Amino acid sequence: MHPVIFQIGGLTLHSYGLMAALGFMAALVMLNYHRKYAGLTSDQVSTLTVIGMIAGVIGARIFYFAQFYNEQFKGEWWKIFYIHRGGLVFYGGFILAIIALTVYCKWSKLDIIRVLDISAPAIAIAHACGRIGCFLNGCCYGGATDLPWGVCYPAGSAADLAGHGAALHPVQLYEAGEMVLCAIFFAWLVRRTGRGVAMSSYLIVYGILRFLNELARGDNPHWLGLFTPAQWIGLGMVPLGVAMLIWFVRHERKKA
Repeated sequence: MHPVIFQIGGLTLHSYGLMAALGFMAALVMLNYHRKYAGLTSDQVSTLTVIGMIAGVIGARIFYFAQFYNEQFKGEWWKIFYIHRGGLVFYGGFILAIIALTVYCKWSKLDIIRVLDISAPAIAIAHACGRIGCFLNGCCYGGATDLPWGVCYPAGSAADLAGHGAALHPVQLYEAGEMVLCAIFFAWLVRRTGRGVAMSSYLIVYGILRFLNELARGDNPHWLGLFTPAQWIGLGMVPLGVAMLIWFVRHERKKA
């Protein structure tokens, strides 16, 4: 756990912020690599990346604020702006980013489906960087485990208190590794398959992985006594992605 990389006078470099910046740059590179597939210029890629990043951070923070208001923000609402300390919920950012990108594509008369196709590997690689940031920051921690790779957090940290001093699943690193593999897979789909396949596959694959990863998480509450909020959303993403994949595959075959 290394929430601060270094501090010189009033300048502090937080590990979470550093990994978020690296994720932004990685996503920009990935989008530029596939931009011709979506008929984008390099300027449009830069604009899309900035819009996605800003909307993603805002949505992720709002979702986190709503989910943990009573535990962390009640009476101290201004802490919603302390983003450098972590505290983002991926699904909130994902949803608002998709809305913002859709609006931009409509306004710029771009093919939103192809833009979302090339966004799939870009989101995955940025997500991988973000999860490494979570690990270094000590947030989004896992549940207790006796596996040899379990991680013990510093005494008194939120993860240590939640786990009562036990070793915890490094679930952030599990997801980071998964997202690297997903980025490679989705990039392959963009190059080898038709319109809408990469985007639909993202919904299916991430919905399944996130549902399973939540089983090892130790920081999320359960809704209705069954699943965490992320698991409920994941359950909705999978059938949606399957339906979209079937539609796009059939649609592209008819065009051929």
